[in-house]
Amino acid sequence: MIPCQLYSIVGGILQIYFWVLLVYALASWIPSIQGQWTYFVARLVEPVLQPVRRVVPPLAGFDIAFLIVIFLDQALSQWFRQQGYACSF
Repeated sequence: MIPCQLYSIVGGILQIYFWVLLVYALASWIPSIQGQWTYFVARLVEPVLQPVRRVVPPLAGFDIAFLIVIFLDQALSQWFRQQGYACSF
């Protein structure tokens, strides 16, 4: 059985990853804010996006894979946090 705290920790990590995804999106849309730090953010995000991009190609130049990853991240984050709250009672 997985300890309750682990559910909350994983949910929190996924929530942080959501914000990393948003920063990556903003940096790709606004070239003037790009810098050396964007390479670090890309190294965190691209390994997750690449497999999804192989399955789901861009639609009219729009990266649908990014939306899928954000949706899955939020769904998993919510599920893990709910499991953490539920088993703590």
